[in-house]
Parts: sequence; structure tokens; C-alpha cells
Amino acid sequence: MPRFSVIVPAYQVQAYLHECLESVLSQSYPDLELIAVDDCSPDACGAVIDEFAARDPRVRAVHLPRNAGLGPARNAGMERATGDYLVFLDGDDTLTPDTLLALADRLKETGEPDVLVYDYARTHWSGETVRNRAAAELAEDGPAPFRLVDRPGLLNLLMVAWNKAYRRDFVARAGFTFPPGYYEDTPWTYPVLMTAESIATLDRVCVHYRQRRAGGILRTTSERHFDVFDQYDRVFAFLDGRPELERWRPVLFRRMVDHLVTVYARRDRLPRGSRAAFLRRARVHCRRHRTPGASVSARARVHHTLVRLGLHRTYRALRLAAALRRRWARTARPLPRTLRRAALRLHYRFQRLLPLRADRAVFAAHGDHGHGGDPAALESALRELAPHIRTAWVARPGCHPVLPPAVRRLVPGTAAHWSALARSAYLVTDADVVPGLVKRKGQVLVQTRRGTPLGHMGLDLLERPAAARDTDFARLLEGVDQWDYVVSANRHSTLTWERVCPGRYTTLEYGRPRTDRFHTATGAEVARLRESLGVPEGAVAILYAPAHRDYRRTQRRLLDLERVVRRLGPRFVVLARAHHSWGGPLEAASDRVLDVTGHPDVVSLCLASDALVTDYSPLMFDYAGLDRPVVLHIHDWEAYEAARGAYFDPRVFPPGAVAGSEDELIDVFATGRWCDARAARLRADFRARFCPYDDGRAAERVVRRVVLGETDLPPAVPPDGRRPVPSAGAVSVPSSLTTVPQQQPAGVLAVTDHG
Repeated sequence: MPRFSVIVPAYQVQAYLHECLESVLSQSYPDLELIAVDDCSPDACGAVIDEFAARDPRVRAVHLPRNAGLGPARNAGMERATGDYLVFLDGDDTLTPDTLLALADRLKETGEPDVLVYDYARTHWSGETVRNRAAAELAEDGPAPFRLVDRPGLLNLLMVAWNKAYRRDFVARAGFTFPPGYYEDTPWTYPVLMTAESIATLDRVCVHYRQRRAGGILRTTSERHFDVFDQYDRVFAFLDGRPELERWRPVLFRRMVDHLVTVYARRDRLPRGSRAAFLRRARVHCRRHRTPGASVSARARVHHTLVRLGLHRTYRALRLAAALRRRWARTARPLPRTLRRAALRLHYRFQRLLPLRADRAVFAAHGDHGHGGDPAALESALRELAPHIRTAWVARPGCHPVLPPAVRRLVPGTAAHWSALARSAYLVTDADVVPGLVKRKGQVLVQTRRGTPLGHMGLDLLERPAAARDTDFARLLEGVDQWDYVVSANRHSTLTWERVCPGRYTTLEYGRPRTDRFHTATGAEVARLRESLGVPEGAVAILYAPAHRDYRRTQRRLLDLERVVRRLGPRFVVLARAHHSWGGPLEAASDRVLDVTGHPDVVSLCLASDALVTDYSPLMFDYAGLDRPVVLHIHDWEAYEAARGAYFDPRVFPPGAVAGSEDELIDVFATGRWCDARAARLRADFRARFCPYDDGRAAERVVRRVVLGETDLPPAVPPDGRRPVPSAGAVSVPSSLTTVPQQQPAGVLAVTDHG
């Protein structure tokens, strides 16, 4: 008897069925049977199913003699199922990797519940992946299993069959089957959830729900959308015979009206000329099943009233009025903005006529995303070494709470912002271009860049269209012409920036200011940071920070972090930080995989961690100066190098151990190679090459040179004489401080020296 019976009905999905079936058979948990049901599909679905059945004994092919629809096809699969749990998957959707393993673990953990509810993400034809907006309902906090009355919020989820696993004995005992017609999930899902004695949740994306441009049921215009009325009749008939479920009637009535409103409002569902008939049918239906106590929001109340009364013409008139109002708003909205921009340009021009203020400095980080990076380190050093200069920070209002109290806050695009740009003597940023800046004589612009370059940057991207995308190189060079100083961490960075961003600026090869905290932070501060992030005392915290992939339209996870920590044991936790371009976390957080993507300060994350796992991120260069282990997970070097290009191969000159796969990465940590003597030697060589000035005084040297005009600057402490703050985890890391830095291989030196 297999653990899972995965039932896949197939009808006119030949283009997607192969990927669907492969996603099931390639699961890391092999104890399954795959029941693929050919619903008399006129395309090649039947042949694809037979092909899979011939090559894998776990596949059972079922061919229906006539087209019966999605519900009866699932019933045919259930009749042949022998597994402990039933899992449904539509033929154009896919299971995510390791889904069945995660289901098996959660089922065992929660005592074999009747139903396990898990999450999904919509995958669009454009490549975009969007997670379910109601994912918070799947939180694994609190006791489990439970009954629906304990977590009624589960009814806010999409009422489909394929986001749940069902204990087969429970389904057979209750006699649940799918009805024919559209919306067959409705009279299945509600009764199942209401009658289940034990329910559990899994806060993990297990299904990729394909949003087809055409061909899906919900995008098909048909009279069969009227089936929704019969399906809700079945739901309320189920309630009629079970008085103990009467409490759910008001909730189901509200959900029904919401559903009817959705079907009516979508233009691609009901045929032309049938909308009035649908609304009349909805009125009868609402009167038949109306239940007092079904509360709705004020926004939905109008829709509910119109549907219940069947006011088709009124509904159309209101929708037309709303459309006209939106169109007018779109037309009229630009006018105030245009007037405001013109007024601000005039204000900025007037402010540039006023004298510069030598006691003012403006700071900004890339994208106005708050307070951090090298600009933040320079701002702090400026307030300490030159207290007579008042500092201001440009950031969006949501970022203002993280700014230091002594810093003036500027909202981008406001009159105060433009006044500060016009009259401040010092401007500090890590953005390539300061939008709208007309640099005045006497103004000093300090450009800090954003890390030591590994992948190609600047003009080198002219031959890399995948990485350059919509880069405006002419605008980039106009920005470069405004730079007075560029802060560089090492000779490699200096030679690279001066070649790929050619200009008349002066390079300050003084180290990375933001790494100063690695030497000024205390053990108590590290302990506080770990506690605030939720890192257990004594745990080994691994900071995972992958780089952006230019060759991928949609960024996706590169490691199964839950599997990694599960294999490494309870001693390890992962701080997962996605690249800012990914638009979301790497994966669902748990008590051992902590999502820190939204954390405002990556330096704090470095201090709180005990090791870094990355691939091509510039963070590896900063982290090496912290003298803590760095492990590279590089499995797609050829693709990355082809799309972006690189100035040297990190596999040849790495800052520590290198893993080429997820299993090899696990082995690196399990065997201790991540922190052994060889890793320490590699780190020492890497630090000597790329962190020659990162001794805790980089920001001081920049401020003394640029602001105070000093030329006799503090010399850099050699790497073997530095003492960065140690980690707080339960690990003994061989120090590279006592290791004499070895000479870098001549070939690698040549590659990096030439960019």
C-alpha cells in the first residue's frame, strides 16, 4: 500500500501533461502511485499517459470511454486508489520539488489527520510566480491537528481539491465523491472541511497553479458556468441533513454570494446575452438559501444586494459609472502631477542661485531604500569627526523609523529634498545616477559603489544584453561625469571601476566603510542581533544570500533550505536573504529557516551569522573581512558567466569551501570542511587580496580626506593584525589570523588585475 495516491485527470492538456507527470515521479519521496485518468481527451493526453505507464510501474493509466468531466474523472481515479492519502493534481499544474516528502513529514508530525491543507502559487505564462494571498491562514502556529471550528479562516482559501491531502479511509467512510459539471470542487471541499475530525496545515508552496492564457475552464465562455447554482444546491443539501453543521450556513451563504458575484463580474465567463438570466437565477438562489447572520464587508454589500435582488440593469449602470469614473481619474490625475513637477523644477532652479552651505551633507542609498551600506557608515563617521556638518538622509517615509535620531529626514521629490540637493556642499550615494541633479561648482559628490565587482559592470555590459537589460549607458556616463570621488575596497575594484566607469574622478582606495562595524561591534551587540532575529542560543547560523540570475526571467529558489537544515540537524539554522530584485522571500520561513529578506541592514545579518553561503554575490568580499567561514554554492557557473560575464572564476580563487550541488553543500557542513584549516587558508588568501584596508577605519580615512582635507591618513592594519568581532554560534572556527597570507597564483592575479 503506497503512502500517496496522486490522481491526475487529463483533458486537452497535452502541452503540459508531461511536465505535470514528471513533477510527481521525480519527487524525492518515492512511496506513491500515480493514477493518470485520460478523460477521453481528443489530443495526445492518452498517449502521454501510456508512455509514462510503460516506463514506470508506479503509473496506472485509466482511459474513460467518453468525456465525463473533471469531477467524474477524479472519481474514477479514487476508485482505483490504494494509498493512505489522496492527492489531486490537475493535468496542467505541477508539484514543487520535495512536496511529498514535506507532506509525509507533516502528516507524521500531526498524527495522521483527515485533511492536510497546503499552499500554492500561481504561475503565469510570462514566468511570474505569485504566492497565494491568503497564505497567512496556513500558519503552523498553535495545536495541530484541529477542527474547522478552531480555524474557520481556512474557508478564506481557494476552495479547490488540489491544495489538500485527504486520508483515504476518511473519504471512503464519508462517501465523498465529486459531482459532474463546472465548479465541482465546491460541493467536495466544503463538506470535507466541515466534517473532518482532524485538520492540519503545511505552510509551504506545494503546487504551481498554471494560469493559462487560454483553454482553462475559468477562462472559457460557456453556459456551463450556470453549473455553479447546482453545486451550491448540493452544498446546502448536505447541510440540511446534518444539524450539527448548522453553524456554517451563514458563512457558506456569504461565500456563495461572493462566488456568484465573481462569476457574473468576469467578462470572459458568461456568454453574451446570458448575464441577465444569470442574475435572475442568482436572485432565486439567494432567496432560497438566505441565512441571517451572514456578515459582509461594506464594499461587498452593494454587490450582494444587487445580486440578491437580480438588478441586472442597475448593476450594469453602476459598473459603467465606475468605469467612467476610473477613466476620468486616469485622465485628470496627471494634471496636478505635471503642475507639481513644474513648480518643483522652478523651486530647484531658484535654490541653485543661493549660496552653497559648506556645513550640509546629503546621503542616499540605492533606490532610496533606507539607511545602510557605505553611505550610512560615512554619515556616522562624518557626525563623529566633523560634528559641525549637519547631515540629511534621502529615504522614503516608510524607511524613516530606522534612521538615526540626529539625521534630518528628506522625502524624495519634495521641496525640502530639492533644496538640500541644491545647497549642500557634500553629496554621498551608492546609486549610479542622482536623478535630476544639476551639479554646482563647489559641490562634492562621493560615490561609494555597491561592493567589489565579480560580475561585469558598467561599460562591460554593452556586450551582455541579458545583464544590461534596459541600462541607459549614456545616462550612466553623464552620472559618472558628476562623480568627484569613488570609494574603492581594493586594487581589483579600483582597476575595474576606472575602466568600466571612465571619468575624471579620484579613486579613494581606502576599504569598504560599511565593514567598519565588523571591527567596532561587541560580542554583546552580536548576541542582541541574534536574539532579535530568533536565532537559538548556541545554534550555528548560516546566512544564505544568492545573487541575481540575469539569464532567468523569473528568479526562483536554488536550494531547498528546509531539506538542508533537516539533513544538518537541529544545531543549524539558516538566515535566508533573497536578492532585492526577486520581489519576495526565498521560501516559506520556519523555526529553522528564518526569512530575513526584508531586514534593512545586511551588515547586522553578517554579524549575527556564523558562516555565509552564497554564489556570486559581492557580499562574499565583505564577509571575508569578518574572518568567518564562506562557502560557495556554485552549480550554474557556465550559464552565469555566459549571461553576465565575470572578472575571475571564484572556483579557482575561492574564499572557502566550494560546493557544486545541494548534496555537496550539505556534505561540506556535515564533515566540517566549511570551517577546517584549509578553509581558513583559502579565506586568508582571499582577505589579503580583496580586504587589504578593511580594518575598521575605512570611513574615517574617507572623511578625513574629503571633508577635513587631510593627506596624512591612518595606515591600514595588516590582515594578520586585525581582530574582528567573533561569532556567537556553537562552533570553533580555525582562525586565519595566524596564517601567513599566501601569494595568489599569478594567473588569477593577471585576470583580476585586468578587470
